[in-house]
Amino acid sequence: MKHQGFDLIDVGLGRATTPSPPKCSLSKVCSHDSFAFRITSGAANVVGPKICFNGKNIMSHVLNNVGAGLNIVVVNGENGVVEKFGYLNINAGSKKEILEYLKEIKPGMIVLVASFDDVATKMTDEMREIFVGMGSTLISSVNPRDNWVFAGTAGTSIKSLFEKLAVNDANTNVFEGWPGMVEVGGCFPRTQMA
Repeated sequence: MKHQGFDLIDVGLGRATTPSPPKCSLSKVCSHDSFAFRITSGAANVVGPKICFNGKNIMSHVLNNVGAGLNIVVVNGENGVVEKFGYLNINAGSKKEILEYLKEIKPGMIVLVASFDDVATKMTDEMREIFVGMGSTLISSVNPRDNWVFAGTAGTSIKSLFEKLAVNDANTNVFEGWPGMVEVGGCFPRTQMA
């Protein structure tokens, strides 16, 4: 690795070290106390969303493991282990089962969410409040056919810096009847447990 005109040498191995490339197509490498991630919403009801965490694509249209509704990845916030992932079909699924799934997410877990198709038509206020409890400030504004991406921590009231919303608006929609895709990514801090 070049640094101001000289090579940095790994003293223990006696060879030049090469920095690891950024993960999840980020422009920089995340520090040890954070995890690289990128979330992209779906496009209309045609192309599914994509969720990358710590350099690995967890969910995507290509992997054929996404679906209409909320696509969610739940990660242990201390060690970065993916605990579970899947999609919750707000329109066709049982509201009771979706609510139970969301309530089971333990405090300190990192939650990555990407919308696909419509997520708001049958979303209840109680479901929205759970996301507010993860740091969402936009979930209350998500309406039918909007695109929404979010990364937060369960059990916190700290506003997340990682959230975007594309509003369904006939004057600005990119796809027929649908807004453009939204994306958020960066270095998500590890959960510091006492």
